[in-house]
This record gives sequence, C-alpha cells and structure tokens, in this order.
Amino acid sequence: MIDNLINTQKNIFNKNIPSYQDSAQYYDMIVFSHLRWQLVYQRPQHIISRMAKTMRVLFIEEPLEYNENENSGNLIVINEMLHVLQPNVKDIQSIAEIIPQYVSNDSISFGWFYSAAFCPLLGSMDFDNIIYDCMEELSLSKNTPLHLINQEKYLISQASIIFTGEKLLYEAKKQFHKNVHYFPSSVDEYHFSKVLNGIAIPYDIASLNSPIVGFHGVIDERINLQLLHQVAKKLPNISFVMIGSLEQIEEAELLKEANIYYLGEKSYEELPHYLKAFDIVMMPFILNDTTKYISPTRILEYMAARKPIISTKIMEVVRNYSICVSLIDRADEFCEAIKFMLDKRDGLSMEMEYYKILQKTSWDTSADMMKSIIKIFAK
Repeated sequence: MIDNLINTQKNIFNKNIPSYQDSAQYYDMIVFSHLRWQLVYQRPQHIISRMAKTMRVLFIEEPLEYNENENSGNLIVINEMLHVLQPNVKDIQSIAEIIPQYVSNDSISFGWFYSAAFCPLLGSMDFDNIIYDCMEELSLSKNTPLHLINQEKYLISQASIIFTGEKLLYEAKKQFHKNVHYFPSSVDEYHFSKVLNGIAIPYDIASLNSPIVGFHGVIDERINLQLLHQVAKKLPNISFVMIGSLEQIEEAELLKEANIYYLGEKSYEELPHYLKAFDIVMMPFILNDTTKYISPTRILEYMAARKPIISTKIMEVVRNYSICVSLIDRADEFCEAIKFMLDKRDGLSMEMEYYKILQKTSWDTSADMMKSIIKIFAK
C-alpha cells in the first residue's frame, strides 16, 4: 500500500514536469558525485537539494555501463531547479564531450565535487569556483588506487573551499588547505519523527516476529556481518533486519541466518514506515581504517525516530553520542545491550538526551551556513 501511494505521488508529480532532455540549460552549479541520487538518500542529496533552492543545479553521476545505441545520457528532472544527469559515456573524461548538450553556459559559477575521480574534467570545463565536500579519507582504504589519491591532491590544490563531514577529516585536510570547514552529518527531524505518528508499517516487515533490531543504510564492506551473524545465532527469537542496497559486496557474501532479513533498498519516503517497526536500531560497523573517518548520518535519523541505539565504537559516535548510545565491541556485549534495552531502558532519559542533540543540528542550518561561507569566498 505504501509503495503504491509513493509511486502514485511520483507519477502525478512527473506529469507536471516539462521536458529538458532535448535542450541545453543554464546552470549555476554542477555537482559531480560517486553516490547516485536515487539510491540511499544521504549527505549529497540533503545539501544539494537545499543549494538548489537558490541556484540551478546539474548533479552528474559516474557513468553507468556504456551503451553506444543509447542517448548520451539520461536527464532526470527532480524539480525545475535541480536536474540529475546519468552519463552514457565510456569513461569520466568523456563526460566533457557531452556537457554542451546539457549545459548552455560556457562558464559555470560553481563546480561542486564529492569525488576526486571527476578531476580529469577540470582541464576541459570552466568553473569560477571549485568546492570539495569531502566525505571520506581515501588514503586509508587498501582498495583506493594511487591515481585517485593523486587526483584528490590535485582537487584540493584547485579548490576554493573544502567542507568535511567528520572532525578528523577536517583536521587532516586543513593541513593542506587554508579554507576548510567542518559540517558534521545532520538530520531532517520532521521527516523521521513521523515514526511517532500513526503511519503504517509495511507488509514485508509487519509479518516478522518481534522484537526487531534494525539497520538502514548502505550495506558494504564497512558492516561487520560476522558480528551480526554471531548475535543472531545467540538470540534466535530476535528478528534482525537490514535495509539498504548492497555496495562493493555480493549477495553471496551476506551471512545468512533464519532470523536475519535483508529487505533491500527502500526509498527515503518509505524509511520512517520501516523505522516504526524497529524496537531497537543498530550500527554494526567494523572498526578499521575504512571507518575511522565516517560520520554516520543514520544515528541522528534514529534519534529523530526516538529509537534506542546500539553501535560499535566508531570514533565519531564515541566522541559525540556516548551519553545516549549503547557502545559495544563484541557479540556478547551486543546481546546484553539488546536484552537490557528490551527489559529496563529509561526511555524518558534517552529522549531528553536526543532532544538536546537534535536541537543543535539540521540540514537547513548546515546548508545556510555553507551558503554564507560560499558568499564570502566565492569569486
């Protein structure tokens, strides 16, 4: 029922959107992102959708598999001010060849980068200002190719402004650039507080046994699947639900257990409905270099939904949220935390701490402050 309602709303909305596919448009900002707009709704979508309230924005994704029989790209109209381009080209460098088909102005006020992989385009596109919103430390991943690390160094040297989503990233990048600003993950509290209202629970989770311990977000190599598997075996009467798309891992790598449920990717609109079914939420991240600099956006969404949280000891979580999050290392600690929360947790005290944290942050505030910085330093 929820899926049908959302699809109906999308269809109604799309009928009112003019076609831009066949004509180049003027854009104030072009954004380059390794994260796809229509997958997990996170930092880029939150920030750029707010930038697009006052600027015309083209959000360009990495190319999909090239098909020479198709158009040069697929242009998705989010609204009149925000378009998403999925390029149909052989490689990132080739994006420059198709830009004139979509962008009418030769000089673009802002080039906003989420990925250094788009650096080759800097030699063929004219930006008045270059902004790098850094979400991860590339040098700490063993899978990061050397050329991408070198591309990031070049991007940093060309950037007018650098934003970071984590304090350690800020401390690292400010050694190489004089204009670095820290903007941690934030939250759309209104959206996730819908959990507290009488919204429906989707059929595919309503049928599961309670209690439910859940996660939503990208399921990739940073998730400690071994830990999850151990806990699920120890607590067979608990349902463990993982919601999100698989990235950089294959379905065959998922450790299966009768009480672990992988429900796949859900839209941003659907997430509160699924969160409503969770009794406890979890962030079972592995602790290594790949998670050293992460600042999980989900934790504030969980707080807005007023759900008790269990997390491994991610540095950003320990630093900022240890007063109201149950921090664990091992499977037995995870199990004890679940049992305690189901039996004895102090919901009022937890919600008071959540309230204090949520009062200090919002994506609207972050975007407004970023705009103020851009206004000061932009050419």
